[in-house]
Amino acid sequence: MSAPPDAVAALHVRALRHAYGPDTVLDDIDFDLRRGQVLALVGPSGCGKTTLLHLCAGLLTRQNGEIRNDFQRTTVMFQQPRLLPWLSARDNIALGLKARGLPRAPRRQLADDIGHALELDAAALARYPGELSGGMQSRVALARALVLEPDLLLMDEPFSALDIGLKSQLHRLLLARQAEQGIAVLMITHDLMEAVRLADTVLVMAAAPGQIVHRHQPGDAALGRDDATVYARTADLLQTPAVRQAFGFEAAPQPVPNTGEESAPRAKSPFSC
Repeated sequence: MSAPPDAVAALHVRALRHAYGPDTVLDDIDFDLRRGQVLALVGPSGCGKTTLLHLCAGLLTRQNGEIRNDFQRTTVMFQQPRLLPWLSARDNIALGLKARGLPRAPRRQLADDIGHALELDAAALARYPGELSGGMQSRVALARALVLEPDLLLMDEPFSALDIGLKSQLHRLLLARQAEQGIAVLMITHDLMEAVRLADTVLVMAAAPGQIVHRHQPGDAALGRDDATVYARTADLLQTPAVRQAFGFEAAPQPVPNTGEESAPRAKSPFSC
């Protein structure tokens, strides 16, 4: 279903429910994602995040509820780069453009332009996937998605295999491109800190069945968040009972009230020095 030209494009999910046989994996999922927003679905393994993303991408048949995608161009970036080993990085990036029928010269130029924007130089673009590091392969996969100029980008834990330095670099590159082009991004992750760093809205999911149990909207631009802000907000979220329960943590310890009286000394642990 397409939106009228003057409407603000959005992805609407209402009362979504999905099951595999007798097992309900998603139940009563509701959210909206509008142009220019980043929405992160975060939760433990088995909570149905990937199933939800695949339903939004049209890779699975919807069973119950509603999914309405008003965006004109949707692309998906999977957890693994999924590069074709017999093509160079440049030709992997340009693969979708080739499928659209774009001639060789302009599609390779567009691949070079987006590759350079994601800090892939000419030597890297000429290499084959087996000659690239994991971080470079992830850059190629991101470039392949962005070169198609999507207005909706669906991301399935694309940075989970990267070390913290490479992950931080790709976060900045993604946010810069997203802000510049007004792309809507729906990403799933099991990393709460990554969700807090990147998203305008964080939806925390619990498992068995997969349900949204907490919504967090920081209200500031992701590009302006420094490490201290991200750490503090993540720590605050981890004190939320619904979030702790979703990730299988014990209840947060309650602070001891300050009565002004000295506490009784605790018994010495047998493991103390």
